[in-house]
Amino acid sequence: MRKPKSVRALEAFGRVRLSESFFMRDFLFSEIATIHGIGNIPTDPDLAIAAGKRLCEELLEPLQARFGRISVRSSYRSPEVNRFGNENKLNCGSNEANFAGHIWDRRDSAGRMGATACIVVNRFIPYYERTGDWEAIAWWVHDHLPYSDMEFFPNLAAFNLQWREEPICSIYSFIPPRRGRLTEPGKANWAGTHEAAYATMLAEIG
Repeated sequence: MRKPKSVRALEAFGRVRLSESFFMRDFLFSEIATIHGIGNIPTDPDLAIAAGKRLCEELLEPLQARFGRISVRSSYRSPEVNRFGNENKLNCGSNEANFAGHIWDRRDSAGRMGATACIVVNRFIPYYERTGDWEAIAWWVHDHLPYSDMEFFPNLAAFNLQWREEPICSIYSFIPPRRGRLTEPGKANWAGTHEAAYATMLAEIG
């Protein structure tokens, strides 16, 4: 598929079904692109579709099946959008750090395909706002889904959820007071089950 260059072509691209619940259009909105008039359209639509399908089928669908509706806050970024966000300190990492992350249509430096979406688990919000326990949902994902990376943010416990070939399975938080790396390969808490960390959450939200 060629990069869409007309309204009809972009409409057709947006209708591509990535999984039972998600279409490509669900992942293309960007505040940066909208406000600053920058195109947020993949140069390599086929790679973006392939990576997006894995993200949706292997991570977003099972997460939604377990906890109910999830909301996408930010997802695909074109290199132009991401570069602008990085250079203007709009909470975007470098392009190189986002290849196979928010930039779905570029492989990373190791040639791996990947895709990231910043999401909110709607049903988790009241529990998080009452307890501050973002780790509960983090450990549940760690134990149950083939993710590569998660990064958690204070507002609504939104988190970047990444699917990537050859996943790392590491978790980082920007939420005080436990800002930093929760787990990664080599840490004592990485392996095994973490049921005790999310048992209370499951009891409360089902």
